[in-house]
Amino acid sequence: MSESLLMASPRVLRLGTRRSLMATTQSQQVADRLTALTGRPVELVGVTTFGDVTKAHLAQLGGTGVFVSALRDKLIEGEIDFAVHSLKDLPTKPDPRVVIAAIPTRDDPRDALVGPVGLAGLRPGDKVGTGSPRRVAQLRALRPDLEYVAIRGNADTRIGKVTSGELRAVVLAAAGLGRLGRAAEISELFEVADMLPAPGQGALAVECRAGDEALIDLLSVLDDTRTRAAVTAEREVLAALEAGCSAPVGAYASDDGHILNLTAAVVAFDGTRSVRKSTAGDPSAAMELGRELATAMIAEGAGTLMGERTH
Repeated sequence: MSESLLMASPRVLRLGTRRSLMATTQSQQVADRLTALTGRPVELVGVTTFGDVTKAHLAQLGGTGVFVSALRDKLIEGEIDFAVHSLKDLPTKPDPRVVIAAIPTRDDPRDALVGPVGLAGLRPGDKVGTGSPRRVAQLRALRPDLEYVAIRGNADTRIGKVTSGELRAVVLAAAGLGRLGRAAEISELFEVADMLPAPGQGALAVECRAGDEALIDLLSVLDDTRTRAAVTAEREVLAALEAGCSAPVGAYASDDGHILNLTAAVVAFDGTRSVRKSTAGDPSAAMELGRELATAMIAEGAGTLMGERTH
């Protein structure tokens, strides 16, 4: 290849990702899509985050941010050009150093049960594993007679607890199982009417440095406006409730191109009480819609159910 042709070749973009199979799989999908749309080559750069090495349960750590800060540090230091996160892992408080340049089309937002039978087929006292207080609270409302066990680890580790007989079933995000090619192992998909997902669940965030207008413009080809409106509303509920992913808050919005429908709930940890409300409005006012719904929920006692003071 001639020197002039080498000079003309576009620089390989460095995509920062956590090292887990789930993270690298979804990051590779984003990389492949970006290359297909723009012709820009992308290489993955593995980054170990605090959430990957700590042995503590995520609920004890406050959840959001533990998988994010190391990637953002690499981004600011210029060691990577952009990063891909599971959107539900991102703190709702904006970081002025970075910008979410794209939110691709969301995958299945629902929660999924992996086990030999569906939820109704489980026997009283059966052990069900999940690391999410939100899931536990809603599961207790559906099946208070089961034992819920706090677990963490990758999908293989969690599903392995079922195959070994340590647990009867586990609950995971359907989107993650789909990305790993393990959707066939799902015994039941929970409809959002029965179990609201975490705000932003099933969606990815493509983040780069603020002010890098050329890269922001390049990454914008990955953005899906309907998904962005929906998850913006969901995350604003979480932000207005001043809650992290350790709080039992579920939210789901859908944008049909004309109307944004939003439902959110705060469920008591024991599953016995909840504040659940819905609203609808213009997708262009997604943030305001989320904020207004949260305010209405707080007026009905949502803060008390979370077990913490909410302004």
